[in-house]
Amino acid sequence: MTCPARKLGGVEAADEDLMLAYRQGDTGAFETLYARHKGPLYRFVLRSVRERGLAEELYQEIWMRVIEARGRYGVQAKFTTWLYTIAHNRLTDHWRRRGLHLVELAGHDAPAPAADEPESRVQGRQSLQRFAAALAALPAAQREAFLMHEESGMSVADIAAATGVGEEAAKSRVRYALAKLREAMADG
Repeated sequence: MTCPARKLGGVEAADEDLMLAYRQGDTGAFETLYARHKGPLYRFVLRSVRERGLAEELYQEIWMRVIEARGRYGVQAKFTTWLYTIAHNRLTDHWRRRGLHLVELAGHDAPAPAADEPESRVQGRQSLQRFAAALAALPAAQREAFLMHEESGMSVADIAAATGVGEEAAKSRVRYALAKLREAMADG
């Protein structure tokens, strides 16, 4: 993913520095942060709730919470960890209020089949459906850790911090999710 470059002091600004600049009133810093993280965050939310309209609403609420929290922001972790902690908490609130379980959406951002042949499209669609079913069958905590790792490239330590679990638990969640997904895809 190509992130918009923004220079602070002659070097590309780190997310944390941009958020600190935004805290001081630099709206351009926020625009850069938003541009860098909008895609992965939106896909994470969309795959968590499976409904575009709801995903867009929750996504906007997450960014609103970032905006509201700017005056209290302090660098205690990576910006992505802080951002995905906000997202995790907002999604958790949503699921608790509605009694929902984490479900995933697969297929909206799927790449086109390698060949434009009908057989290739059918095989691609079947593989995607198998993957979506395997992803939906994962326990919620494993699904969330997998998506944080894959969608935003978060490290195990960042996932642990964002979800409030130990690093070993986060590592296990990612590892088990990957193993179950590989097994499901190999069976097809």
